[in-house]
Amino acid sequence: MNINMRQNYSYLFSSMNTFGGNSGGYSGMAGLFGDYASIKNGSYGKLMKAYYTADKSESADKTRKSNHSNIIDELTRPGSTLTRKTVTKEDRAKLNKVETAADALKNSADALVTTGSRSVFREKEITSKDGNGVESTAKGYDTDAIYNAVNKYVTDYNSVLTSVKDADNANVNNRSAGMINNTAANEKSLNKIGISINTDGTLALNKDTFLKSDMGSVKSLFNGNGSYGYRVSAQASMIDYAAGREASKTNTYTVGGTYNTAFNSGNIYNNYF
Repeated sequence: MNINMRQNYSYLFSSMNTFGGNSGGYSGMAGLFGDYASIKNGSYGKLMKAYYTADKSESADKTRKSNHSNIIDELTRPGSTLTRKTVTKEDRAKLNKVETAADALKNSADALVTTGSRSVFREKEITSKDGNGVESTAKGYDTDAIYNAVNKYVTDYNSVLTSVKDADNANVNNRSAGMINNTAANEKSLNKIGISINTDGTLALNKDTFLKSDMGSVKSLFNGNGSYGYRVSAQASMIDYAAGREASKTNTYTVGGTYNTAFNSGNIYNNYF
């Protein structure tokens, strides 16, 4: 850090009276101190150490004390926009489970959405026997393969809802609500192929009903862009993303003493060391 650039470092705090307006409730340099309590022993502490060493003037000392007081007042003020909820280790573990479940759901939904030669709905030569044991071959859907894919989807869907309920995080709950509403909007179509919605929002798959269903109807529901399956895949991605962001809200530093990626503003300090 070039300490000769300025005679004092009060410019670092020049925007401390401006709050709100930007994402997360930060504006200007004020956002840099939203997690002051957690960073005072990290790169911010290094910055201040260099500052105190470089400038011992009485006026600068008064400025520092005044700014420090303003920071603490703002951090401790009830309802402060700089106040940020710290995610505990237990919270983070629950949110990680949501991420894992949501990622699995996206994969199982994508397996149904996929079109072309790799599609589970691609018709193939199916050999069957009649009541007399006579074999015949005809082109059609592999119902067993489709059932297994849908059954995996239902299992993963339910795992997401269970993990979301356990995590009990507002942002994650909002994302999962969109997926639940999407499923509810397709309830009649799902019922026709043997998938019912339980009172808690989870799904139940009746194998006998499913195997007797028109696989063309199943394909219309799950396969291709714009389908129900496609929308669930997208919503699973958003749940995964929301859980990841919530899990990252932790006040930590890397082993190298640099600020981690939990808060984007904190990374600015790393440029000085």
